[in-house]
Amino acid sequence: MLIRFLGILLLLFSSSSYAIDFLFDSFTSNDLIFTGDARIDASVIRFTIASNQFSMGRAFYPNSVLKTPDNTTIESFSSFSTSFIFSILPEISNSPGFGLAFVISNSTVPVGALSGQYFGLFSNSTVPSVAPLLVIEFDTGQNPEFNDPNGNHVGINLNNIESIVTHEAGYFNSTTEEFIPIDMRSGSLIKAWIEFDGKELGINVTIAPAETQRILAWSLTDQGVARDINTSNLPIFPPESSSSSPSLSPGSIAGIIVVSIAVLILLSSGLFWFWLKKKRGKKDDEEEKIQDWELEYWPHRFSYEELVKATNGFSKDKLLGSGGFGRVYKGTLANNTEVAVKCVSHDSNQGLREFMAEISSIGRLQHKNLIHMRGWCQKGRALMLVYDYMPNGSLYGRIFSKSRSPVGWQVRLRVLMDVAEGLNYLHHGWDHLVLHRDIKSSNILLDSDMRGRLGDFGLAKLYKHGQAPATTRLVGTIGYMAPELVKAGFTAASDVYSFGVVVLEVACGRRPTDMETIDEPLLIDWVRKLFEEGRILEAVDGRIAGEYKVEDMEMVLKLGLACCNLDPHLRPNMKEVVTMLMDIAAIPASSDCLFPEIQLNGIDVAGDISTVSKLSAITDPSPRT
Repeated sequence: MLIRFLGILLLLFSSSSYAIDFLFDSFTSNDLIFTGDARIDASVIRFTIASNQFSMGRAFYPNSVLKTPDNTTIESFSSFSTSFIFSILPEISNSPGFGLAFVISNSTVPVGALSGQYFGLFSNSTVPSVAPLLVIEFDTGQNPEFNDPNGNHVGINLNNIESIVTHEAGYFNSTTEEFIPIDMRSGSLIKAWIEFDGKELGINVTIAPAETQRILAWSLTDQGVARDINTSNLPIFPPESSSSSPSLSPGSIAGIIVVSIAVLILLSSGLFWFWLKKKRGKKDDEEEKIQDWELEYWPHRFSYEELVKATNGFSKDKLLGSGGFGRVYKGTLANNTEVAVKCVSHDSNQGLREFMAEISSIGRLQHKNLIHMRGWCQKGRALMLVYDYMPNGSLYGRIFSKSRSPVGWQVRLRVLMDVAEGLNYLHHGWDHLVLHRDIKSSNILLDSDMRGRLGDFGLAKLYKHGQAPATTRLVGTIGYMAPELVKAGFTAASDVYSFGVVVLEVACGRRPTDMETIDEPLLIDWVRKLFEEGRILEAVDGRIAGEYKVEDMEMVLKLGLACCNLDPHLRPNMKEVVTMLMDIAAIPASSDCLFPEIQLNGIDVAGDISTVSKLSAITDPSPRT
């Protein structure tokens, strides 16, 4: 029997206090943990091998997902909402196998599970499993001994192979209220929604045909309703078959005639079109580029009218901030979702370039510590980006605000960890290397729980892993820019340098540069000098005195300096930074290791990065919106 099995296992380890929210519109090998025959094939997860009748595969989300104070009882689950799209191919019609399952457990290998049967999750016994096991089965095989109603049903299993409730696979038409069966073995695209109420112990499972001919995607959150999956530009699956000797039907002949007439009309209007195209010129070229993005990237396109209504006509009382690239407004969508609407300056030389960069980078990135782009809008030369609204503003604003109480050390340290994880994802966790190129505290936003999210991808660049980043014009912000940019251009190490500046900024409560006080040393120079004199703890922000362990703070300051090493080859990468922050790991105390002397264009910059301030193509340290 061909076993077609999908296990997306949400692992429940220790109690989790942070929100989970992810969406995969396609998959890479770094997204999940695969076992058995599960693998990535053209950005889609395949779980079985057609030539093996006993093939089975599993895919696990690698991180702890749901909060549970007691890992021995299913009743302690937190609530969640998820949706995904799947397809079961009828490769062997007389041996359909067992289908697939969505699984929640605290173990990747349930005790007593038989790998060749029962979804690879249970034994043939009706005795409840020892480990907590919640299974939503999309079953394409009938086992009468376990009271399966038929070979095409959806069931909910709790610690047992026998479902506590089942229903024939299908959905209700909302207009006619008619139940319409779905053959899950047909190869059609099927979308599943699963909502679990951990408090009331209620679960709701819904399936329906996917809205377009697209394949597997996955969205999950434990904060409200899971983000909807956008199915544009996902690979078509299964591939369409073609006949080797097609014949022309009467309808086809009629179609050829219609097409011929259409071609004549197009030819006769060609001169007019060329004249019109030339007249519109550059404006039309820009709008055409944007139309191409709409086909290539998935973020939702909002209508201009939607955003006008959401922001009360872009009124002044909704203005959150402004900068060299445009303005940001607070808005409320029709479903009461609060958003931030970024209006890119259409008269800026970098406006269209920034718009393209943000659409092409963050539009495809999904990580809990990156700002979530909800969509975009274009009307004429007006360009707008729509993000989740961050009610606590920027890290820069919270640290240096004179009207708010200072942010405590534990919050600061947690935000640094959040940003480190987000940057690690950009550098190592996605199918491309993403260089942010403008990491600074004003581009780190704080959500309602004071968790950090890295935003503003207007200067970001995408590269294939292993590809040497191209040398481009110098961009960035004074005080955050790595000194080697003068000679070598941007690399992942230059992002690490900028992050190191943020670490020092957060720990010291001091801006990287003070544009109004010329004689004031740069933050890095100041902390470096204190380190070399054995007085590094004197750099700590006095407002958080008594909130930290001395040894932990010392290590954080040394981590910041290590990230700002003048030799980019000696800086830690973001994987190492995350590990250091998690463990408050020891960093070498040798000043030679932290600050070796190097030469840039014949200028000795050891202990002095003031040459960066002489660069012209840079922005000031104020927030760029």
